[in-house]
Amino acid sequence: MRAQKGNVVCLGNGDSALFVAPDMGGRLMRWRHRGEEILHWPERPDWSSPIQIRGGNPLLFPFIGRHFVDGVQGRWRDAQGRIRELPQHGFAHQLPFEVTSFEAGRAITMALRDTPATRVYYPFGFEFAVEYRLLEDGLETTITVTHRAGQEGADVAPPMPFYAGHHFYFAVHRTQRRASLLRMPPAWTSRQQPDGRLTDLKDGIAQYRLDDPMLQDCYHVLKGPGAAHLTIPACAGIPHGRQICIEVDGAPDPWYAITTWTERSGDADFYCIEPWMGLADAIHHHKGLHLLAPGETKSAVCRLIAKR
Repeated sequence: MRAQKGNVVCLGNGDSALFVAPDMGGRLMRWRHRGEEILHWPERPDWSSPIQIRGGNPLLFPFIGRHFVDGVQGRWRDAQGRIRELPQHGFAHQLPFEVTSFEAGRAITMALRDTPATRVYYPFGFEFAVEYRLLEDGLETTITVTHRAGQEGADVAPPMPFYAGHHFYFAVHRTQRRASLLRMPPAWTSRQQPDGRLTDLKDGIAQYRLDDPMLQDCYHVLKGPGAAHLTIPACAGIPHGRQICIEVDGAPDPWYAITTWTERSGDADFYCIEPWMGLADAIHHHKGLHLLAPGETKSAVCRLIAKR
């Protein structure tokens, strides 16, 4: 299941704009705010492997992260005990979305629906819709998931499990990590072990430097509503410095955690701060797992506010 390179839709103008690729996983590629690029985007993205493109915001659905059955990655066990294959972070980032609503210069809504190909991996009738809306001081995105139940039959369809999320690649030059700060809302921290199990929850701290190894591949399980704040000092390309506020509406439901990650090599010019509706492998341990009855819908709103 692989999206081919297609059209890019621009919202806004040259100074403040969003660049979205519906045909390529509904991916938000770039966000320009008052002339500055907020998200990292590679010069030569390899669309033959969308999950390996380090930039923009890949959409994560139906499951986030790595899932395991008997220690084997890329598998999950459904409610009937059948073992199915599913790629890391699901399949939405690889498939073309349909544009269902467009407000010139302001907003775009895209939807992905089940097909015979998706039902091999995920046997549910679904609609996964994402809206991006350009705000004066940032952007707002809304995820909406609907259990259409058209394939199983409305009277007998089992609940549909899912946990969706974002994977924002914020532009932070590698030399600025030590001086850049991430302030987190009250949260516990956890990590996924090589066999898929989670480490025990520990109390997180209020503020981290981006070069802190404790941030690498860390799940910050939200204790309640709040926001994360990224502060980047002035440097080349960011003459006034930058502050990004990542707000999630509703925690720990529908938003369950904020994950932090970057390349371990230390030479990447980005840092990922990712609002998630559940933890990796939630299909098995149920931490952040959402279940929709036939015909039911659930939405999750996230805002990114940019300040100098």
